[in-house]
Amino acid sequence: MTMLAHYFRPTSHQAEPIESCFRKALLEADAQTYPYRHWLLRDALPAEHAHSLSALPFPAPNQMDHDGRRETNNAKRVYFTPDHQREFPVCADFVEAFNGASMRGFLHQMTGADLDGALLRVEYCQDTGSFWLEPHTDISVKKFTMLIYLSDDPALSNCGTDVYDATSEHQLVHTAPYAFNGGLIFVPGTDTWHGFHRRDINGIRKSLIVNYVSPDWRDRWELAV
Repeated sequence: MTMLAHYFRPTSHQAEPIESCFRKALLEADAQTYPYRHWLLRDALPAEHAHSLSALPFPAPNQMDHDGRRETNNAKRVYFTPDHQREFPVCADFVEAFNGASMRGFLHQMTGADLDGALLRVEYCQDTGSFWLEPHTDISVKKFTMLIYLSDDPALSNCGTDVYDATSEHQLVHTAPYAFNGGLIFVPGTDTWHGFHRRDINGIRKSLIVNYVSPDWRDRWELAV
């Protein structure tokens, strides 16, 4: 079997194991209340799917402008669009699992996120070099935020998302553990300060950013459906 044969599976229909595994992960997550409610995940996805997602052949972007904001490089960002779902069945499986009514209901039950009418947006991130993110809160049209970490390189163990308090200085409270198939969930609000302080990234910091966004989301090309 060639390397690409693992991504180009001839059949899909693998959404149910993804949903089942994720439900277990969230039920067993480390739920934190300070400085805001957030959940630290372990084994978020079936190992096979997590490895397949990590191995997707999207080239890591180069010549990026790192000014503390992802939107500065909008033209180079990668999403699980319908085209990518047709090309890579594992992307379609992931979208099917997270776009269904049962998953939305479960997320609402567990986190309180209001996902009625929200649209799914999944970004595939590969951060390198001098990438950093200033402390920020997500814009109000984001109704739910989850990060799933996809690199298993021990050199990236310090590369989790930073959680800050809501003071004017935005003091670092803790850094989410960066572990393969782990992650972080929060429901965006005025106090959900997070970012990624400047540090050496020794490798490629791969992650998924999963958002449910308002129906009036402007950049429709980013959406999963």
